[in-house]
Amino acid sequence: MPDHHPATESDRAAGEKPPALPMPPEVRARFDRIYQRPVVFDVQNLSRTFISPQGQSIQALGGVDFKVHRRELITVIGPSGCGKSTLIRIIAGLESASGGQMLLDGQPVTGPGADRGMVFQGYTLFPWLSVKKNVMFGLESTGRGGAAAEREALQWIDMVGLDGFADHYPHQLSGGMKQRVAIARALANKPRILLMDEPFGALDAQTRAEMQDYLLQIWRNVDVTILFITHDLDEAIYLADRVLVLGRNPGHVKEIVEVPVPRPRTPEQMFDPRFTRVKQRVEHLIHPPGEAPKKPLPVIRMTAVGDEVF
Repeated sequence: MPDHHPATESDRAAGEKPPALPMPPEVRARFDRIYQRPVVFDVQNLSRTFISPQGQSIQALGGVDFKVHRRELITVIGPSGCGKSTLIRIIAGLESASGGQMLLDGQPVTGPGADRGMVFQGYTLFPWLSVKKNVMFGLESTGRGGAAAEREALQWIDMVGLDGFADHYPHQLSGGMKQRVAIARALANKPRILLMDEPFGALDAQTRAEMQDYLLQIWRNVDVTILFITHDLDEAIYLADRVLVLGRNPGHVKEIVEVPVPRPRTPEQMFDPRFTRVKQRVEHLIHPPGEAPKKPLPVIRMTAVGDEVF
């Protein structure tokens, strides 16, 4: 089968198809299998408009369209102010859309629900509860308590590699361990889709890389679909089946780019020419040629004249 890049929702609307990125046959075959799976989440013409304190109408999102297939991992990236976090908060039911609709397994989404798990950038564990009790919280809130909930919580704690830490408290954990507990808590309710809003953004580079690999291992073993917001270009490509690139003013889908890098992923693949080509393409979409240059900072000298670094 020849290489191809399927037209995105925005491409189809414009009657255009972006040029294909080279793709190995085994990766092409994997995408064919993905597209044969049911659509778990369908976003149709989603928009969000805010009213400023001065009474002005500000459109944060406009006409956002995309579909997510079962067990797909899609990352979302775009320039600052493109509406990434607004989008995922609407999907989670934490904010309301101004227009359009969202379908989860074909059913309209109108508010929060256990069918969508959420992991935030900040640490959202309850500090007065142990790791085990934090994971049990979601189970107990849906009516599953007692010994059964405890057994299930321990299984999820083992799944994220924290066996031996069930009775620890959040203040006794590192940042990466806290986020693994948050992932376990979100997955314990067995959501249809896991929403992750820059969950590794506050971690140092080494811990962030470890968490990316932990997430891929967890995703490989759990029946869950993931929508992952990030501002990190390497992270977006390394994790994703497809990268959804948002533009701004208002936020809209510029392109959905298939990642032609085989799975399972390894850090060494970041130096693969296929990875580099995707990175160049996404970078081009986020910062297109001819974009207005950044406003220079005011020149305020705080060093002696002649003491130059370049």
